[in-house]
Amino acid sequence: CYGECNFCAIAMHQGRRVISRSERSIVEEAQRMTRHPKFTGIIQDVGGPTANMYGFDCERKTDQGACPNKRCLYPRCCPALKPDHEPQMALLKKLRHLPGVRKVFVASGIRPDLVAADTRAGHRYIDEIAAHHVSGQLKLAPEHSEKAVLDAMGKPDTATLLQFKELFDAASKRNGLKQFLTYYFIAAHPGCTEDDMRRLKRFASEHLRLAPEQVQIFTPTPCTWSTAMYYTGINPWTREPVTVTRGLRSKQEQ
Repeated sequence: CYGECNFCAIAMHQGRRVISRSERSIVEEAQRMTRHPKFTGIIQDVGGPTANMYGFDCERKTDQGACPNKRCLYPRCCPALKPDHEPQMALLKKLRHLPGVRKVFVASGIRPDLVAADTRAGHRYIDEIAAHHVSGQLKLAPEHSEKAVLDAMGKPDTATLLQFKELFDAASKRNGLKQFLTYYFIAAHPGCTEDDMRRLKRFASEHLRLAPEQVQIFTPTPCTWSTAMYYTGINPWTREPVTVTRGLRSKQEQ
């Protein structure tokens, strides 16, 4: 995964390179699925660690490995990555036009900051996804709204999230579709206080127009920066103390 969020073990265990299957390989698998006697005509998910990381990578990373002192997506998308949603749009179009296929859904999460960084095809990607590939709800994972907490998580700010929501809602309306965005949030991450969670609640209510139903309590995961913060109470980059919420009751209050 390109993201390398501080609380997530995917990049730590599997690396920051995303290996994309060829379009031909995926189309051939979909064709085999259509011949299965129990196939209903619906492909439930064409996704990955994040759905819109398909078909592009940083050439420098491919040749030399990931940068030791620089991230691909935090604090903003690295100019060397050059997100391109054209390959995924072309793939999804081929899949939905296969004989026997009625619907092709993208059920994996999407990173709005990658969409915003693709100035050539990002808006068209939102239009395509909204028009053809949402089963009713599309997943995003902003995780929080407050900058200090997002910095501790290694996540971008909310600007691209709100832009994505505006464009997605408009595209859904143009296509006469009643569909929604769902959001993953994390409570009790190192650096997060109850006041931060109250501000997140207001943000969700005022800007996202919802009361979140899917809120995770931070769980220490081996080999991650967030776990180092959780056990030491220290931000490893600034060497400053961070708030750490311990005990199930305190975590549930958040």
